Amino acid sequence: MKKQSVGGQAVIEGVMMQSKNYRAIAVRKSNGEIELKKNRIKSWIKDKKIDKIPFLRGSFILFETMIEGMKSLNYSSEFFLEEEEEEDAIDRFLKRIFKDKANDAIMAVSLILAMLLSVGLFVLIPTSIGGLFSSFIHNNIILNLIEGLFRIFILILYMLLISRNKDIKRTFMYHGAEHKAIYCYESGLELTVENARKFTTLHPRCGTNFLFIVMATSIILFSFFGWPNILARIAMRILCIPIVAGISYEIIKFLGKYNNILSKIVAYPGMMLQHITTKEPNDEQLEVAIKALKAVI
Repeated sequence: MKKQSVGGQAVIEGVMMQSKNYRAIAVRKSNGEIELKKNRIKSWIKDKKIDKIPFLRGSFILFETMIEGMKSLNYSSEFFLEEEEEEDAIDRFLKRIFKDKANDAIMAVSLILAMLLSVGLFVLIPTSIGGLFSSFIHNNIILNLIEGLFRIFILILYMLLISRNKDIKRTFMYHGAEHKAIYCYESGLELTVENARKFTTLHPRCGTNFLFIVMATSIILFSFFGWPNILARIAMRILCIPIVAGISYEIIKFLGKYNNILSKIVAYPGMMLQHITTKEPNDEQLEVAIKALKAVI
């Protein structure tokens, strides 16, 4: 049987796996049982055939992936919420305004806040720091390179800081379990904990690779726009996000499709970053990842 293209995401005490037609979330509950939720994928991007248009599809798929990823995280978190836990003021306000649509509103607010944080960390701060060098460096390419290097530095620092959190560290272990299970499947071996255990946690088609490729692509692309004032730079970088995402998506698909010297060189920096975002899982976590993967293939 021909292998399907599968991907996934670590969630709270679990793993989400996705194939062409199905998405499944497996979560290890507090009592030790594994809860599995499986759905057939409904995607307007696929319905409209946008996923068949190179470079245009990347930004649409990225946005849809963010939404589905947050839904998966929200689903997994529900198993660990304390029933007696008091709601905060924001939750009460949103439930009063949106009633039965409150969860969707909370997710939308979370998505907006995440995007604002991303713009602040990876657009506003790096381009402001780069601007400090413009008084004595007048080469636009070098200024864009400095900005890009600071953007990468902030990304690595952010990853290192959150990886110190105990809960995030466990999520990174599930991230490693996801990769090992996928490697086991792609290698044609039976999906067992024993077989999956021997594979690496580093995978070329990982979202961490995508993040680094986005950073590198933005350095090259922004160099063509010179070095205008800071407001113009911020606006330009935000407006170019769909273009950067589109190019980066095609690169990550190339890395997943080919295994040659060029693909290994391009994937190498992102693979090294995965030493931060993936950790060696235990057998129970591998069992969860395998259960989710079996459900979608």
